[in-house]
Amino acid sequence: MALAGAARAVEAVASRGQSADVALLGSGPGSERGAVRAIALGTLRWYLRLKPAIEPLLARPSETPAGVHALLVTAAHQVEYSRSAPELCVHTAVDAARVLELAGAAGLVNAVLRRFVRERAALFESVDATLAGRTAHPTWLAERITAAWPNRSPTILAANNQHPPMVLRVDLARGSTADYRSALHRASIESREIQWMPGAVLLDRPVSVSDLPGFAEGLVSVQDAGAQLAAGLLDAHRGMRVLDACAAPGGKTGHLIESLGEGADLTAVDIDPDRVGRIAGNLARLKRSVRLVVGDMRRPESFWDGRPFERILVDAPCSSTGVIRRHPDIKLLRRPADLSGFASLQLEILRAAAMMLAPGGRLVYSTCSVLPEENGELVSRVLGGEPALRVAPMPRGAQLAPGALDSGAGVQLLPGCEAGTDGFYYACLEKTTTGV
Repeated sequence: MALAGAARAVEAVASRGQSADVALLGSGPGSERGAVRAIALGTLRWYLRLKPAIEPLLARPSETPAGVHALLVTAAHQVEYSRSAPELCVHTAVDAARVLELAGAAGLVNAVLRRFVRERAALFESVDATLAGRTAHPTWLAERITAAWPNRSPTILAANNQHPPMVLRVDLARGSTADYRSALHRASIESREIQWMPGAVLLDRPVSVSDLPGFAEGLVSVQDAGAQLAAGLLDAHRGMRVLDACAAPGGKTGHLIESLGEGADLTAVDIDPDRVGRIAGNLARLKRSVRLVVGDMRRPESFWDGRPFERILVDAPCSSTGVIRRHPDIKLLRRPADLSGFASLQLEILRAAAMMLAPGGRLVYSTCSVLPEENGELVSRVLGGEPALRVAPMPRGAQLAPGALDSGAGVQLLPGCEAGTDGFYYACLEKTTTGV
């Protein structure tokens, strides 16, 4: 049953630190998979509000088996956030305890959830007394976001708990946005064109990619409109040597090669062979090819031939705090100490990329983070230590999303902003010929 499968996935994330994507692999038969995923992601989205509401109902919360705890929180999500009758949710949870073979837990699950149904208003009143509790964020992250964006933090935290939109990128080399929207309409899929981003289409309701006309043939890809900014900001042209660093899973790589055309001198590098395989798979669907390399961006000698690149996109590993609405497990998996590790890694990668950049060349640094220590503050550190680098002007005619904020050396998109995108940061840098 779907509730049991979702509880297994929630336990894998909350207790064993797996990502939701890994935890949901093979999550039940095909007919149940969508429901399992929806329940699990919904529970993870609200886990940090649900867990403290359930725990006062347990005699010894720390001694409750992880599987029972996960089932209780998952069932509480169904009581609070689904359209099912609370009594039905309780009965389903008792059945799920038996399916999960949680020895002797059916009675406990029944008793706790019946109390939760009766007392949940008072339980949530206590939880909701704090910003972190009512927005289901870890306290440290709610505090960091509030400190970074004091006037916008309520909007960001609320947006993190919304269901993400489904945005497409049309391959404009193979067809127009208008023609593709007509194909969607014929398939009974309604959509809107995103005016500020050529080729971007917003669906009224998400659908399976298998239902998208031309998806298997590579005519269209799923990509947030904020992520589609990267190709235009890089301002790459055919004949240039272009490097897509930390390229997996290849969404931006695909956009770049669609813009440049087949045969362009584009290299995509990632440190993980399996992730490079994912780039290859995505490019195969797009009917495109680039030079794929397994290499460590911190050690250019592991893959670089010494010839400078005129354009480099650094889509750096980061905290992913701008894409929580798509990956709610981030709220459970990320730790405050992770940020310094990401910043150190980003600094190494960015400095190495600067070394590989040709004089007069352009480098775009990108993250899906909303935290300054990974974005503007980090770029300022690089500029302070690299006299040959400076902030580059935006390319002529380049699009920026409505609501994009000037953030030191770059621009920041925030979840919940006017454009409706995920959270992204972009900085455009260039290498001077004089080094001053």
